[in-house]
Amino acid sequence: MKYGVNEHGYYGDFGGAYIPEMLYPNVEELRQQYVQILNDPGFKAEFEQLLRDYVGRPSPLYPAKRYSEKYGANIFFKREDLNHTGSHKINNAIGQILLARRLGKKRIIAETGAGQHGVATATVCALMGIECVVYMGEVDMERQAPNVSRMKMLGAKVVPATSGSKTLKDATNEAMRDWINNPVDTHYIIGSVVGPYPYPEMVAQFQSIISQETKKQLLEHTGNELPQYVMACVGGGSNAMGMFYHFLDDESVKLIAVEAAGQGVESGHSAATTFLGREGVLHGSRTILMQTDDGQVVEPYSISAGLDYPGIGPQHAHLYKVHRAQYVSITDDEALQAGLLCSQLEGIIPAIETAHALAYLEKMTFKKDDNVVICISGRGDKDLSTYIKYFGY
Repeated sequence: MKYGVNEHGYYGDFGGAYIPEMLYPNVEELRQQYVQILNDPGFKAEFEQLLRDYVGRPSPLYPAKRYSEKYGANIFFKREDLNHTGSHKINNAIGQILLARRLGKKRIIAETGAGQHGVATATVCALMGIECVVYMGEVDMERQAPNVSRMKMLGAKVVPATSGSKTLKDATNEAMRDWINNPVDTHYIIGSVVGPYPYPEMVAQFQSIISQETKKQLLEHTGNELPQYVMACVGGGSNAMGMFYHFLDDESVKLIAVEAAGQGVESGHSAATTFLGREGVLHGSRTILMQTDDGQVVEPYSISAGLDYPGIGPQHAHLYKVHRAQYVSITDDEALQAGLLCSQLEGIIPAIETAHALAYLEKMTFKKDDNVVICISGRGDKDLSTYIKYFGY
């Protein structure tokens, strides 16, 4: 695969495993075993059965008629919001819990921002009867309170991260710390295409079901499995990587990744990583991240709890650097307006993360026979209080 990972865990200049010595055995165990486990016919059969019977896949590819009329193209929504637990996060959580079980792990930890990955992890731990601890920034716990309640109801222990900006970056730091202290019996289910190799590749492979289904569905809808445009929102970048994965080598397909500009890219309150970032190391891999001149991580900001991460996954950093995908950004206001528009045009209330991708349609022009696929990465139930506050309902 032209844009795939090499044998050292790098995508071009990005990736690798920059980890404390204490974590080396865990990461090395994963690296040595994950390919073998993923290719095992028993693993594949169990993964596919759970995606079908538990998650409800394949998720529909919905021709959004009113959107198509408004924007003058054939617009399709890949409906990851219809998955069990309400987002794409469950695809990876199921893959990793099956992996952890085969590695003999007795305890699961995870980090979460918007709470969707935390809910997905708590869900699969309940399904498999495994102890679950989720780290979540204190700020995110307030703005995503329904998801905190869901995690607790599913039997997970939710631990607040109280340092830094008290958001996703800090939750990730706390989860890493826990893993260092519990290296033998614990598996860390990372929720995005970030972290030390093999995580970015592993998560991308579990999420690649999104683009795998899309190609087949698009062929049924249009007679062609390749669209002109594929779009998704990006924080760490797991839904985007899943949405892009099987289109990467088809260079006629334009890939558009939409980051969170927050209050504006130059406002000091933003998470537009590719615009504001530089190359460096974050959470175990070499990537592009927002940092000061002396290498301190800059606090990201977005109204969307799932996009306020100061870096992007290393494969995204590579796609950005070699210009295979276009990385753009959308402000809080633009995203919220797009969320309202989608609700009222299509009867689908999207997650605020997803609304960033939808908002970018306003800045594009299409030919009338263009096929455009947008990943509807999650549903907006978790964001209702933010929408309500903004629109004064």
